[in-house]
Amino acid sequence: MKKLLVTGSSGLIGSEVVKYFDNLGWEVYGLDNNMRADFFGTRGDTRWNQKRLQHQCNDFVHIELDIRDREGVLKLFEELRPDYIVHAAAQPSHDLAASRPFDDFDVNAVGTLNLLESARRYCPESPFAHMSTNKVYGDAPNKLRLVESESRYDFAEEQYYYGISEDFTIDQSKHSLFGASKVAADVMVQEYGRYFGLPTCALRGGCLTGPNHSGVELHGFLSYLIKVNITGGEYTIFGYKGKQVRDNIHSLDVVRFIEQFFTKPRVGEVYNIGGGRDNSCSILEAFKLAEEISGQPMKYEYSDKNRLGDHICYISDLSKMKSHYPEWNISKSLKDIFVEIFESWKERATA
Repeated sequence: MKKLLVTGSSGLIGSEVVKYFDNLGWEVYGLDNNMRADFFGTRGDTRWNQKRLQHQCNDFVHIELDIRDREGVLKLFEELRPDYIVHAAAQPSHDLAASRPFDDFDVNAVGTLNLLESARRYCPESPFAHMSTNKVYGDAPNKLRLVESESRYDFAEEQYYYGISEDFTIDQSKHSLFGASKVAADVMVQEYGRYFGLPTCALRGGCLTGPNHSGVELHGFLSYLIKVNITGGEYTIFGYKGKQVRDNIHSLDVVRFIEQFFTKPRVGEVYNIGGGRDNSCSILEAFKLAEEISGQPMKYEYSDKNRLGDHICYISDLSKMKSHYPEWNISKSLKDIFVEIFESWKERATA
């Protein structure tokens, strides 16, 4: 039986990975210590998701372990020797990183190093998929020429119509401390591939989303936005007139790509994984779609101070992914994503 280790297994991507491969009959081990509750308080707590997985899955084992615990991680890999690894654990917030820089770097960069070195020692042939982020590009995309329409900003140059590709610069830009710690992890994932020959890939995610997201204001764009709409709360737009654009990808489509990578692993690769142009929307456009689904008006206030390092317009160019893995595509539309998140928050409210 194939043995899979998933870090951050109670989070959005991690839990989707667990459920997907458990359904395939794999032996799945999930490593998570609910650090999200420490970062974001009770609203970020993921124990509900851990319990859901333990109840619904056939062959899932939860492991309570902090990836910063180097000796603990080394010991786990020595004993488990997984056939496949998905690293989805992270401190995910720009804003929080600035107030907790040591925690941010230790989780994102040092934790990733602990996992990579453990894999090199005990299972060097096991494919290692790492959830990186488009924030490794810093605010460099903001230097591109943009055009402004009634509801969004967009790239002015035709060469960027399909978005940002993997050869876009990650240097000489403002990343936020979160972005910098993720750059360190991203480059280390590449280096363990290029230097040691490990089958690794860094997946530079756009807005990763889905119904199992514990969205909060500091992280989880669509999940949080829809939750605010449902509960009648007030959403704060931070700068750019609410016309900043994100491309959104359902967690299931992320996992489907990971499966493709596992089938034909490459060494030290990077991929921009997002929803592409078809699944892109601005905050204003997201408001409109949320209102259509819920039937409730969106309440919001505007702050003209944008978040440091925030992207004005970001769309993932999926060309490289599709050329390397032509059997993969986007299966969940933007409307599908909104409906599933809406239904999930409604279900959690009545649970």
